Amino acid sequence: MASVLVCNLPAFPQALTGPPPAANQQSAGRDDARTELETGTRLTRAGALGEAIPHLLAAQSAGADPYATGVNLSICYIGTGAPARAVPLLESLRSSGYRTPTTATLLVQAYIAVSRSADAFSTLESAVASAPADEKMFAYAADACTDHHQYALGLRMMDLGVGKLPTSARLHYEKAVFLAELGNTDGARPEFDRAAQLEPDGYIGYLARVQKDLYDGKLSAANDLLHQAIQAGHRDYRILSLLGTVLLHEGAAPGDPAFEEAESALEESARQRPDFSATQIALGKMYLMQRRYREAVEHLQIGRALEPENPAVYTSLATAYRALGDRQKATEMSEELGRLLSREASSPAPVHP
Repeated sequence: MASVLVCNLPAFPQALTGPPPAANQQSAGRDDARTELETGTRLTRAGALGEAIPHLLAAQSAGADPYATGVNLSICYIGTGAPARAVPLLESLRSSGYRTPTTATLLVQAYIAVSRSADAFSTLESAVASAPADEKMFAYAADACTDHHQYALGLRMMDLGVGKLPTSARLHYEKAVFLAELGNTDGARPEFDRAAQLEPDGYIGYLARVQKDLYDGKLSAANDLLHQAIQAGHRDYRILSLLGTVLLHEGAAPGDPAFEEAESALEESARQRPDFSATQIALGKMYLMQRRYREAVEHLQIGRALEPENPAVYTSLATAYRALGDRQKATEMSEELGRLLSREASSPAPVHP
């Protein structure tokens, strides 16, 4: 799931004291709209996006503030996997004059999610041309491109971003990741270095150095850096996920202290961010190693929902289902893996920039 914004609820005008009957009805309508909007906004901020939608739709029907309602509804649609419903809503807001960085950012995310790459890029380009460049706008776009595997588009956007904000460690880091995903590790290395130089002791600096080591196959160096990052206070879901994954790749096995550390790191990462696919897949594989097959299936299925094109998910799921004696499910996973690999084999090779 892509990171999304939350629109702050604007203040509403106070109702008049002792209005006439007709105005009473109008005031009651405004109160209903405000209540629904407040409830929908509170639920959106809390991450309960599905629960927020009915309240926001009720607020919209009752004539609540169109900007706050539309933005929060769009957040909910994007966050619940219904970006196609957000697109016309955001386009309508912007055509009505609400051409803010927030509506632009959300529309870029929605366009990316529905594979309207040209519209996503042109919206981002026009937004940064008409206002001072905002690093967060590019960061949200990068997250959306990563979530939807649109690496070429992400690279174009980060090229635009570093042109506007050449001292942004975050944007150099994202550019490096997209280059690496497209197979251009030689181009990625100097971008990782630049990100680390711009933020040597910060979160992005650690991530950049770790990722560079991982692409270079330097697992031990990456392990050391991850422990340094945690000691420096950067104990977030991504660092923990990387630590667990690196420990497993280094050969940690059940019964080893390193395996226990990997398990603890991955489980904490999953608690912090349940929708981070890398953690869910790594957890599934780790439980598979422990013969905890039902737990492995649970996490691998979450990973599959988040990354349906990842072949490793199906391989591990087939193994887990076979161990559980569910031959039908194991066969389904193997067949799905075969279809996926067949599609990949018939697709043209990517052109690396």
